[in-house]
Amino acid sequence: VMLNRRQVLLMALLTAIAPTLESCSSSNNSLSVRVLKDSIPPQLLGNFKKELLENRQVDIKPIAQLKTLYELLENLSQAESQKIPNLVTLGDIWLEKAIQKQLIQPLDITSVSNWNQLSAFWQNFLRRNEQGHLDPQGKIWGAPYRWGSTVIAYRADKLQAAGYDPLTDWKDLWREELRHRISLLNQPREVIGLTLKKLGASYNTENLDQIPNLKQELAALNQQVKFYSSQAYLQPLVLEDTWVAVGWSSDVLQLQRRYPDIKVIIPASGTALWADLWVQPIKNPDLSETMLKWINYCWEVDAATEIGLFTNASSPILLNQNPQQLPQTLKQDALRVPSPELIGKSEFLFPLSPQTQNQYQQFWQEMRTRHA
Repeated sequence: VMLNRRQVLLMALLTAIAPTLESCSSSNNSLSVRVLKDSIPPQLLGNFKKELLENRQVDIKPIAQLKTLYELLENLSQAESQKIPNLVTLGDIWLEKAIQKQLIQPLDITSVSNWNQLSAFWQNFLRRNEQGHLDPQGKIWGAPYRWGSTVIAYRADKLQAAGYDPLTDWKDLWREELRHRISLLNQPREVIGLTLKKLGASYNTENLDQIPNLKQELAALNQQVKFYSSQAYLQPLVLEDTWVAVGWSSDVLQLQRRYPDIKVIIPASGTALWADLWVQPIKNPDLSETMLKWINYCWEVDAATEIGLFTNASSPILLNQNPQQLPQTLKQDALRVPSPELIGKSEFLFPLSPQTQNQYQQFWQEMRTRHA
């Protein structure tokens, strides 16, 4: 078949731009994610792949620690030729710093269908200015896919055998029968924060000197503590060296499956919250269709339910659901699906000014010196 001049030119043009089209198609269709290990159930990823077209590649690699993922973002911001993943898991505690250091970029996700499944509590938490501080008019810097809290774990068998009441709130840590029977996190914001909560103040109090009796309460709590640790605070509970431990729900839920005599509560006056977010590295191209699909998929009720059932955390989407429509296991789980009232009393640990940070450190050092 003879080709006219126009057809020859058209074929030449298509041949010239074919690599560019292939590259754009690959970029738009593929998904590369670096995720915190065990924070996404394998079956959730498998189901997502089934929903995609056959030519779409999904590369999801688990990373063991949140700190390592933050360091990955630092390295990616300086990379010239390294392949940049589309999304990376980031713990909310690093969000301010990642924004300030320009390690991540805003996420334009308000158009995805499940954005409105997030309550205003979560949407406001995501809006930050260029310094990483809360700003109702700020851009959105992450997509939360799971969350947890600071909890109290205690030996119900020991308290019951001694005839003591179960624990319900932070104030119970000051009970006389728990003297030298408590392990606390080696974290100033957590320990000072729970004491502030006991006194009816906020975890994010800006001026500690304005809280009456705070130093006295910290000193009294210090007398209850057997030791401080952020890594080994649960082992003494298992060994019955302590009766109570304050820790993170992701650690405690894993332990509770093996030791049913260890009960866990979110304190009735509220607690500290944490969240794992999807963030976009600074050098990654604009949001692709597949990236949006993944973020939206993690906010589907079925996907959120799997996160709640098969990881040591929960999904923010579950907090908006009718508890009666959830699986029985989640319906009865006050840690993964607490009441709206309890969530309303709880707080994220927001960034503090350098002056306030120094004040927290001074209070902490004074408390620990007395312990020594």
